[in-house]
Amino acid sequence: METTTAIPSETAANPDWVALVREKVEGLRYGVVQLVVHDGRVTQIERTEKTRLTAGPRGPERE
Repeated sequence: METTTAIPSETAANPDWVALVREKVEGLRYGVVQLVVHDGRVTQIERTEKTRLTAGPRGPERE
């Protein structure tokens, strides 16, 4: 599941983007949060979440 949040240009200069990053990270168990920067300003926040599956029983051994 991938979510991308675009930040309007008037808020890009405002440190409010830090709160958005914090929000993206808080509920994330495994994944990546990326910041996209243009002209020295954060313009986009990307969150990629991974779902980890537990190892189940294996099939017959292969030689």
